[in-house]
Amino acid sequence: MDGAKGPIGYPFATPPEPGEVVEIAPGVLWTRLPLPKPLEHVNVYILEDEDGWTVVDTGLDTRLGREIWGRLLAGPLAGRPVARVLATHHHLDHLGLAGWFQKEHGAELLATRTCWLMARMLTLDVQERPTEETLAFWRGAGMDPETYARRLTERPLNFSDAVHPMPLGFRRLKDGDRLRLAGRDWAIRTGDGHSPEHATLWSRDDALVITGDQVLPSISSNLGVYATEPDADPVGDWLASCERLRQFARGDQIGLCGHGRPFTGLPVRFRQLIDNHHSALERLLAALDEPKTAADCFPVLFKRPIGTGEYGLALVEAVGHMNHLHATGRVTRTRRADGAWLFRAV
Repeated sequence: MDGAKGPIGYPFATPPEPGEVVEIAPGVLWTRLPLPKPLEHVNVYILEDEDGWTVVDTGLDTRLGREIWGRLLAGPLAGRPVARVLATHHHLDHLGLAGWFQKEHGAELLATRTCWLMARMLTLDVQERPTEETLAFWRGAGMDPETYARRLTERPLNFSDAVHPMPLGFRRLKDGDRLRLAGRDWAIRTGDGHSPEHATLWSRDDALVITGDQVLPSISSNLGVYATEPDADPVGDWLASCERLRQFARGDQIGLCGHGRPFTGLPVRFRQLIDNHHSALERLLAALDEPKTAADCFPVLFKRPIGTGEYGLALVEAVGHMNHLHATGRVTRTRRADGAWLFRAV
C-alpha cells in the first residue's frame, strides 16, 4: 500500500562534515564522502553490530577518501573493526573502497551477484582510448561533433581509476533475503534501471529504508545506456521496479538515500518520480514529429542547458528514454549516413 500521503520532509537539517557522523537511529550512523561536481557527495551508512561495523557503501578510492575513513575509524567509530561492507550497487562512488576494506581490514563484502560481477569486470577493463564499440555508440546517439572529436583521443575515465582492486569472494544478496544488522531484521528488495540488481534494505523493526540510488529525494536516478548493451531499456526496468517497490512504502519511513539528505514521504516520492518520467516520455513523443537523435532531444528531456560536465550522463539518459519509446513501439528508428539513429513518432 502507498501508506500516508504527505510532502517530502528532511528530518536532519544539517549533513555531517567529512570525518563526522550523525546518528539516524540507535546503531545507525550517517556520514558523507566527497565526490566531484555535480553530485559533490555520496552518503554512507554505518551500522553497529556486536562484531564491529557494517559499512553500507564506501565512496571513491582516493587518498582523500582513505584519509576521511581513517578519521572516522579512529574517532566516531571508536577504533572498532569494520566487519563487513554492503554495496547497494556497482557504481564506483558506492563501492570504490570495498576492495580496500576487504584487503586491508579483513571485511566481508555483501552484494548482489550482478553488482559484484559488474564491479569485478569493470576493474579489470582498462582502456587507454575509447573502444570502437564506444565510438560507434556515441555516433549512434548523435554526440556533438566537437565533443566527439575531443573524446576521440582522450583517455576515458576507467572504473579502476577510482575503485580499489576487488579480491575474489563475496556473500551474495538476493531479492527476498533477510539480514540481521544493527539489531534489526532487514528485507532485501532489488530494483533495476539505475543499476542492475540494485539492493535496497527495508527494516522490519522500525521505519528505516536504505534506498541507495534507486530512489532519491530531489533528483532522479540516472537511467543510462552504454556501449556494453546499446539496446537496453533502463527506463522500463526502473519504472517497473518503482511500481513494485512502492507497495512497501509508508509515509513514516525515513529513506536513507545515496545522495541528498535522508527523507520522509517515500510513497509521494515514488509517485513523483514515476509521473515525471512518464511526462518526459510524452514530451519526447510530441517532439518526435520530425526525426531526431537522442542528443537533439536534450532541451525537451531536461528542460535546461546541459554543461560539459553533465554531457555524458545526459547523453546516456537520453538514449535510455529513446530506447524505451522504441521498445514500446511508439517510435521508429533509422540510421543516418553518419551512423546516428534518428527516432520518429509512429
